[in-house]
Amino acid sequence: MKILITGAAGFIGFNLTKALVEKGHSVRGLLLPQEDGQALETLGVEIFRGNLTAPDSLMGVANGMDIVFHLAARTLDWGTRKQFETVMVDGTRNLLEKSRGHVSRFVYCSSVAAYGLGRTLAEFTEEDERKVCGIPYCDTKIMAENLVAAYSSANNLDYTIIRPANVFGPGSVWVKEVLDAYKRGPFPLIGRGRAPGAFVYIDNLVDGIILAGLSDIAKGKIYLFRDDFPITWGTYLKTVGGWIGKTPTGSIPFWLAWALGSFFETLLTPLGIRPPMTRLAAGVMGKDLSVDASRAHRELGWESRVSQEEAMQRIEAWVASCYR
Repeated sequence: MKILITGAAGFIGFNLTKALVEKGHSVRGLLLPQEDGQALETLGVEIFRGNLTAPDSLMGVANGMDIVFHLAARTLDWGTRKQFETVMVDGTRNLLEKSRGHVSRFVYCSSVAAYGLGRTLAEFTEEDERKVCGIPYCDTKIMAENLVAAYSSANNLDYTIIRPANVFGPGSVWVKEVLDAYKRGPFPLIGRGRAPGAFVYIDNLVDGIILAGLSDIAKGKIYLFRDDFPITWGTYLKTVGGWIGKTPTGSIPFWLAWALGSFFETLLTPLGIRPPMTRLAAGVMGKDLSVDASRAHRELGWESRVSQEEAMQRIEAWVASCYR
């Protein structure tokens, strides 16, 4: 199978690319002109240089491909709506247009954030209503999902939408950002850290993405992926911090974290300054996002191949090699 992957140099993209290559597939990775593609080239990946926000740079990107796995996104927890919409929505539209007539399947990697953060998502299924919440990352995920479904249906293109929970693993955002936060200064828990982590380990997610992307049963469907790990944010943050001799400093209630996020975003985002607290961070770490992944188990036969214990051991080893 010939597969195009956007965001191939990113955390999820690289791990997905590596797994597909190991399974014997031919992979082309879309990278920005300045991105480092050496690790991908070592795997035998064909590198295509282009920018999702510049349509002319994408000419021929999907030629000769069978499937697109669209993972490229703005993954920061802050930024203007325009910054997010340009990448998440306009970029997705540009890729769809360049894929039309070339590929038979378009797999879009969204997020459980499409349901809208700031509320509990416990036991939500693929059929539960998404909700605009005012956070650009979340709202543009909804827009991109709608675009993929509508464009694909209108152009005889099969599609699948993936909604992962909080993706973690060695080198992930939920490891590096946590460690960086500890180094910047006091790092409080939200709601005493009682909310479930609602994690999906990277290897387990990659297994799910491949199953959904290559299975006929997944055409035209949405799949949630979350490991059934019992770890809470409090336990997770204390454990990760402990590896570098740090610990959370106190706790603030969810409502205050959300209000502070809103205040700092309004004040600092127009100035291009990263807010010390964001609504996205508060919504992820302060609410129960334990969505129901039973459809993936039932229809795809997906299971958590890597246990919580093994996942944490792998992350600890990575931290020991990079931060000590």
